[in-house]
Amino acid sequence: MAQTFQTLADIIALLDGTPAPDAAALTAAQERDGTLTKPPGALGRLEQIAAWYCSWRGDARARVAAPRIIVFAGNHGVAARGVSAFPPEVTAQMVANFRAGGAAVNQLARQFGARMDVHALDLDRPTDDFTQGPAMDMAGFLAALEVGWYAVDPATDLLVVGEMGIGNTTSASAIAHGLWGGQAQDWTGRGTGVDAHGLEIKARVVAEGVRRHADRLGQPLEILRCLGGRELAAMAGAILRARHLSVPVILDGFICTAAAACLEAQRPGALDHCIAGHVSAEPGHKLALARLGKAPLLSLGMRLGEGSGAALALPIVQGALACHSGMATFAEAGVVGG
Repeated sequence: MAQTFQTLADIIALLDGTPAPDAAALTAAQERDGTLTKPPGALGRLEQIAAWYCSWRGDARARVAAPRIIVFAGNHGVAARGVSAFPPEVTAQMVANFRAGGAAVNQLARQFGARMDVHALDLDRPTDDFTQGPAMDMAGFLAALEVGWYAVDPATDLLVVGEMGIGNTTSASAIAHGLWGGQAQDWTGRGTGVDAHGLEIKARVVAEGVRRHADRLGQPLEILRCLGGRELAAMAGAILRARHLSVPVILDGFICTAAAACLEAQRPGALDHCIAGHVSAEPGHKLALARLGKAPLLSLGMRLGEGSGAALALPIVQGALACHSGMATFAEAGVVGG
């Protein structure tokens, strides 16, 4: 699928043209669920997950065979404002760690049989400080979206997108504040572990950024461009490409959710192919998931990023499909009463 993003209108057109789930596959999956060797509803939410997944894959007995995790990395000019407990150099160091297989998400990918890829986006050239102007110019924003779009292998059948970028919880907080209002401190957490003074600085920076771009607050993709980062834009591009490929997505933590929320705010329903893998310890994440109507699969107090929370949810989706597609029906098992 050749696609070049020349203008913001190209992205909006792709959002307008997203495919819907397969209604026939959904109906067939729900009917099959009613014949399996279990009481109705006995598998709880796993039954809903299986039907949702089948509807997007167009197969009433689908299975997860090719899960993939993609980590995008970017650096943020706003990090110079003292919003993180770590310096920007850590981003490149962690990218090297991902590529060497040493990060937490590498272990989870290996454990659950997921292919993992890493894309670093211009780490030597941080985005601009969003309190002074847009984080990205339009060309840079579209280029980052395009990286995400082309990062998704069409053979993937379940996608997790993660991130690495010092300062990116500040961007996520600013995006959420820009999308949904409230007070900056409502959306701002400790991120990499800043102390109370650092948290105060971070909330002030978030508020400054949103005020600086007040004229863009009714334009969700502009919010992503002005307050986000290259890795957030790339995640949004990957999630959009997954929708066009009918590939279900497990959303990760606050940063991933904030990036994805810009798509949903631009076109309601844009995230129907996504479920929330977990709710993180970042206070804004719980609020953001509530705004999106996404109930998380896990709540483990995590705040690592990298796609790690969503990766931990991979076996839940895999298990739901294994049960749904592999279980015998009452008739097949010769069980009376089905």
